[in-house]
Amino acid sequence: MESRELLTFRSLNTRSTLLPNEKKHYFRLEKGFQGEVMFDQIAATLQNNVYIVNNLWLEYNNSVFQIDSLLISQETIYPFEIKNFEGDYYYDSDGFYSMFSKEEIMNPLAQLKRSKSLLCPLLKKLGIYLPVEGFVTFVNPEFTLYQAPLSAPIIYPTQLKNFMKKIDQTPSKLNERHKKLANQLMEMDLIESPYAWKPKYSYGTLKKGIICSRCFSFMNFVGDKKLVCSKCACEEKVDSAVLRSVKELQFLFPDMRITTNGVHDWCGGIGSKKVVRRILLQNLTSIGTRQHRYFE
Repeated sequence: MESRELLTFRSLNTRSTLLPNEKKHYFRLEKGFQGEVMFDQIAATLQNNVYIVNNLWLEYNNSVFQIDSLLISQETIYPFEIKNFEGDYYYDSDGFYSMFSKEEIMNPLAQLKRSKSLLCPLLKKLGIYLPVEGFVTFVNPEFTLYQAPLSAPIIYPTQLKNFMKKIDQTPSKLNERHKKLANQLMEMDLIESPYAWKPKYSYGTLKKGIICSRCFSFMNFVGDKKLVCSKCACEEKVDSAVLRSVKELQFLFPDMRITTNGVHDWCGGIGSKKVVRRILLQNLTSIGTRQHRYFE
């Protein structure tokens, strides 16, 4: 599931003009999310009895840390640091560098080491003493890393499927202790990074319209029952598209009342208010009457 930070930037990238540093940050968030989706698709093929908990933000000893994906098996806990890097990189003196720009990037091995150093004592505090084996997992097939130590806990794109097969072939029978651990970690999840970037925006400065769920461009009405994306030609029924836009409006402006006129304006004035009113009446709770009516 996308983070609140990504969802915010995704909307603002379409509805406004992001500053260069904001756009760079947004593209990094999208790239990271795409990598996690790629990992999840492979992990979903596991037939073994395991728990998988994604995108955890945890706190231990006043320090916050993230785990992209945590796999709980009978005898081992696997935290994964997932990276969707693309292109050629090299490892030198404990640093990662782009072959193209020579720019140093944040060391994912150091990130993994930090998260493990906080996860292990947290697990012991919860009464869990299973071994923890963490890995930096590169998922993009267009990624190459040179000069990395052979002993480094790295899974390369060509190794990931075989790694999952190995886990599948290891006997794993989970019990209530494992289930309790998974639930405890999800309950402890901070949901969102305390360091998340919170860009400033206002209703009046944002472009209005319905955003495509596939490519995030604006859609156009075709008749009264269908919309078509102006960029990727994705089609969607009016009802579902309007309801998606309502959720986006509620997400960006949680204190704003949902009204027929407001939703019609947010959707760019396309379609009729009568259609918008019908969709809201059928799918949300109506409060008040006539000009005082709003929806929850």
